[in-house]
Amino acid sequence: MRETPEELAALQALLDASLSRSSAHLRSITAGRTLAAEQLTRVLTGVCTLALSTVTAGGEPRISGVDGHFLHGTWCFGTARSAAKARHLAARPAASVAHMRGEDLGVFTHGTVETLNPEDGGPAADWPDLLAYVKGVYGDDAFDWDGDVVFYRLHPHWMTVYAPDAARLAVE
Repeated sequence: MRETPEELAALQALLDASLSRSSAHLRSITAGRTLAAEQLTRVLTGVCTLALSTVTAGGEPRISGVDGHFLHGTWCFGTARSAAKARHLAARPAASVAHMRGEDLGVFTHGTVETLNPEDGGPAADWPDLLAYVKGVYGDDAFDWDGDVVFYRLHPHWMTVYAPDAARLAVE
């Protein structure tokens, strides 16, 4: 778990606010079947495959897969600079992601992406920690980290979790 107490409090506030303004249908599905922020951060470790939804210039939705990393209470992910999703996100930074593990877990998030690479205007202070983390996951030489890959942080404005049996996820 990499989250500070402040990040956990912000994540819990987001989860609570998102659920409170969700439809009655969603609230009925998740009633008693969700996770608290601290539990969620213990479940979302390592590489979590995400379904990423972006929007084309014509307003058409596109979905693709990315490796997600839940760090400091937010999703981070990368893609090739030449990928269509990178062009979509550069022009239209609104995005949605879903992480699902069968019927045991669903994490659904809507927000706006921020580019993390400093050469693309990302926050230079965040880059060393993220770069060290992804190099630890993929290896130092897996990519040309400055030229081939662009990383994003999804700043969520809505997030909900469906987890019908927290014990199955070992998050007690």
